[in-house]
Amino acid sequence: MNNITKHPIHELGYNFIGKNYIPKGRNEYYLRNQQNKTNFYRPLKVSEIEILIRNGNTSDDWGNIYVSQAFDPALVKNTKFFGLVRIGKLEPYYLEFHNLRLPVGIYNSTIISTDFGDNVCIENANYLSHYIIGNEVMIANVNELATTNYSKFGNGILKDDEKEDIRIRIELRNENGGRAVIPFNGMLPGDAAIGSEFPEDILLQKKLTDMTSKIISEKRGFYGTIGDRSVIKDCRIIKDVKIGSDAYIKGANKLKNLTINSNEESPSQIGEGCELVNGIVDYGCRAFYGVKAVRFIMDTHSQLKYGARLINSYLGSNSTISCCEVLNSLIYPGHEQHHNNSFLTASLVMGQSNIAAGATIGSNHNSRGADGEIIAGRGFWPGLCVSLKHNSKFASFTIMVKGDYPYELNIPIPFCLVSNDVSEDRLILNPGYWFRHNMYALARNAWKYHHRDQRKHPVQKIEFDYLAPDTINEMFESIHLIENMERDARGNAVAKDFENSDRPCLIGKPDESIKLFKELIVYYGVTTLIRFIDTKKIKSVNEIKKRVRSKNKRTEWYNWGGQLVRKEEGHQLIEKIKSDKIKVWDKVHDIYKSWGEKYKLEKTIHAFASLLEIKNITPKEFNKKLFTEYLNEALHTREWMTKGIYESRKKDYTNPFRKMVYQTPEQMEIVTGKLDKNSFIQQELKASEEFKKTVLKIRRNLLE
Repeated sequence: MNNITKHPIHELGYNFIGKNYIPKGRNEYYLRNQQNKTNFYRPLKVSEIEILIRNGNTSDDWGNIYVSQAFDPALVKNTKFFGLVRIGKLEPYYLEFHNLRLPVGIYNSTIISTDFGDNVCIENANYLSHYIIGNEVMIANVNELATTNYSKFGNGILKDDEKEDIRIRIELRNENGGRAVIPFNGMLPGDAAIGSEFPEDILLQKKLTDMTSKIISEKRGFYGTIGDRSVIKDCRIIKDVKIGSDAYIKGANKLKNLTINSNEESPSQIGEGCELVNGIVDYGCRAFYGVKAVRFIMDTHSQLKYGARLINSYLGSNSTISCCEVLNSLIYPGHEQHHNNSFLTASLVMGQSNIAAGATIGSNHNSRGADGEIIAGRGFWPGLCVSLKHNSKFASFTIMVKGDYPYELNIPIPFCLVSNDVSEDRLILNPGYWFRHNMYALARNAWKYHHRDQRKHPVQKIEFDYLAPDTINEMFESIHLIENMERDARGNAVAKDFENSDRPCLIGKPDESIKLFKELIVYYGVTTLIRFIDTKKIKSVNEIKKRVRSKNKRTEWYNWGGQLVRKEEGHQLIEKIKSDKIKVWDKVHDIYKSWGEKYKLEKTIHAFASLLEIKNITPKEFNKKLFTEYLNEALHTREWMTKGIYESRKKDYTNPFRKMVYQTPEQMEIVTGKLDKNSFIQQELKASEEFKKTVLKIRRNLLE
């Protein structure tokens, strides 16, 4: 039976906070007054009350209606008021947004204990309760827009007298909930990484909970807020939602327990048929057309579209998910998943990833329990209809050939093409595939993710370059692994422990792969040094060694929410949290900023150490002659890379099966564009020439 209780009508709009939760000497509006510090309100005049009544308005107590000096009672009609209501300036204008034209004023609505800014347009708000509404806000045709006294606005906190079992958690990376994190407004992917990476560290988890509890007050009685110039129309239920300025919400079915961050420079939008519950929608986000999201965070400038389902997941910034289903996943920035029948669950995906149609990443139906996980380094790209088993792990920039992979995988080699050879029942790996066969896509993706990073005030510095400390360290590990593998009769390397099976796992062209990785490590070392020399105006080889602390050995690195950081510094942050040297999340974010500020130097130190290690020389042995040789090697690498960018794209213009759908070459050029006019290729050709000029300049200034 539904528990429907009866209360006196004169109590409607009052007693929002229970008396036992109101501090001594305060009233039920004390938090509301802290939120809305406007003090220009005055009581209604008798003449204004008469006009309001004549216009079909009612109030339980006209003495509880306060207005601004510029209030026009003629602009309020057919509305019921309950409790304390405060109304700003109302002037005889109409506001227009996307062809929605509404007169300023309050019409045909039920208003309960709410504050309004200046020149609002409120039309058919059937139940508007306990909100603080900004200036020039437009609200039309909303069934319910209300706030409860225990609102948390998507944060995983507890209000006074609430028990721990009702705390909202996001069960990232594992369906058993063992890696769950407590969400909060402003949570970054690095924060989610801390919370989910060390579940066994009880002290750390307690400190993280304490830090999150400080995000907003545990007191009951905060009102929902709607920022200036936000537009809300044709929605059903909006409950316990905090909305920033300049937001646009249209046709949503249900929005509950949310913070929707939005402002003038990064407005957020929620569209038709969406149902979002228990989450944070950050600045510049968009959700359209039947999206369902529960226990989630959308980081800045991410999108959900066309019926996407995002449940118990964190979606990193500048990402897009359309149509498909994503469960229990932590996704770093720059993720693309556009297709209706793809499925991603219980996964850590480290950014710059692309999930193709039909991909089933992490189905637990082949496991004894829902406790499997998948970890994929950045640049993960599973092809059409790829099916993977828990547990599996992939190095950076792994690309998977279409197929059903019947066993768990552990692929430690980066830039690798992985293929399930069904005809001979074996696993085939092709290291360095991107560089040999699809240099255009590799280079363009690095440019694309950087170009599309819309974050206005980034806290974490995200690495988009495919050659960076994480991938270089993986190359060193791969060289060691491949060198120590046995060879079969055809010269393939025979890998062990890459797959949970007894069938063959072969690495094609192992010696070429080793040579390629060594060449790329040299290129990374030299190009990073070149940027450092050019930026810092280095005058000599000795100054290079002095500035980059050349005695340091190559270090281990983490991908910390898309931000690369030395492993040692990551552990130092954890210890500072555990020892109470850091007690609030803002200080953690300050650490992220400090990492970003010194990243170029740390990367240069790593690059120089990598160069010395791959060349097997000491810092003392690094001299002008050797640096000249390494510069020449880097020039050679840059030349074939630039050529590879052009040639890999050229295949799309010369392949007869590509050309056959066009009647003439001219028709093909109109549809696909001219190859020699490709803006990215032209950009890379220009960059290659600039690289040559920089090398010549360094030779002239440092080495002659």
